[in-house]
Amino acid sequence: MLELRGKVAVITGGASGIGLGLARAFAGAGMRLVLADIEAAAAEKAAAGLRERGAEARAVRTDVTDPASVEALARGVFEREGAVALLCNNAGVCVEAPVAGGSDDDWNWLFAVNVHGARNVIRAFVPRLRAQGAPAHIVNTGSFNSLIPAGFLGIYTASKFALLGLSESLRQELAPDGIGVSTLLPLGVNTRLDESQRNRPAGQALNPQAMKSSESALRAGQDPSAVGEAVLRGVRENARFIFPDGSMVGVLRAQLGAILSAMESALKG
Repeated sequence: MLELRGKVAVITGGASGIGLGLARAFAGAGMRLVLADIEAAAAEKAAAGLRERGAEARAVRTDVTDPASVEALARGVFEREGAVALLCNNAGVCVEAPVAGGSDDDWNWLFAVNVHGARNVIRAFVPRLRAQGAPAHIVNTGSFNSLIPAGFLGIYTASKFALLGLSESLRQELAPDGIGVSTLLPLGVNTRLDESQRNRPAGQALNPQAMKSSESALRAGQDPSAVGEAVLRGVRENARFIFPDGSMVGVLRAQLGAILSAMESALKG
């Protein structure tokens, strides 16, 4: 079991939503927190709220789509803290855009944040995690859509399938180094994911659909703090997958059953 008390956790997208839920759970475990987020004011407000509750927390403005910004985050954290025990690749965005109907801007933005953003963080932090000589764990925030597609969220689904592949491969790569990797696979969570376009790069066309069909489901979703507690348990167990909500197990069983059935048909020739 990874010892967490007094150790450092770095959370991208840490200013709100699942990221803040993670921060609250980790603070309860006695960790010191670095909240990295593109929204500097929101990150500082979140860090201040955690400090009021007795946690040690600070905010660092970080754009995960910018390798230089991520490298500055990693360099600063290791210079100040010396080591990182827990790294959460949590920054993510979404719009309702199907595969065939999404714009180039939709494709580029969702993959820039959800996939390449995670890659940038991994590139900056993993060499340092390997060199620090202390145990560490990485959590990559996927989605139930990493496993089950949603047609009206086609591009988002594609990005989260890609992130699952990245995370699974990374777990194999880092196992010899004693660095654990988990993929977080939440269902609906009460976050501001439907307001992702507030951070869309200047010059990109806004998607008029935004998240019209998803807003009510998000508001009725799981509390981010419950997700944080599930992640805390998963990290301690070095869980390969972390499901905060098991209510859709039947849907997943049907998906996996269809895959196995197709393979069995291939065996029969």
